[in-house]
Amino acid sequence: MSSEYAKQLGAKLRAIRTQQGLSLHGVEEKSQGRWKAVVVGSYERGDRAVTVQRLAELADFYGVPVQELLPGTTPGGAAEPPPKLVLDLERLAHVPQEKAGPLQRYAATIQSQRGDYNGKVLSIRQDDLRTLAVIYDQSPSVLTEQLISWGVLDADARRAVQHEDI
Repeated sequence: MSSEYAKQLGAKLRAIRTQQGLSLHGVEEKSQGRWKAVVVGSYERGDRAVTVQRLAELADFYGVPVQELLPGTTPGGAAEPPPKLVLDLERLAHVPQEKAGPLQRYAATIQSQRGDYNGKVLSIRQDDLRTLAVIYDQSPSVLTEQLISWGVLDADARRAVQHEDI
């Protein structure tokens, strides 16, 4: 197995595990020791080759078809999730109202709905970014660049909108 393929396979394994809200130790606990955290971690990093049999068993443990774990296939969208879109609310407060007013109101609405008032950061979904793009009359990628320039979004957000542009 090539190193690149092993890393891609590992990314898929990690994506499935994190989608299920499991830590590496959580996998070990849930499997009652059948899957050791150190072994699963080494599969995910691509440091250790996984046999077809073990991959099938791991897919069964996660409750997903084996093909969901194989690189180059995304039938159910199980590829590594895009980076999270996290608004820096502290920096947003320093962006002039005439620029950031709609975003500030939108963020306040999400905070109210979630009861999340930490005031530091706020995670938003891809759909939220698309809605904001409509409000700002821009494409999601152009809006993302603007938010990055304001310091409100991390530059990793670019990857989140690569394939999402309208």
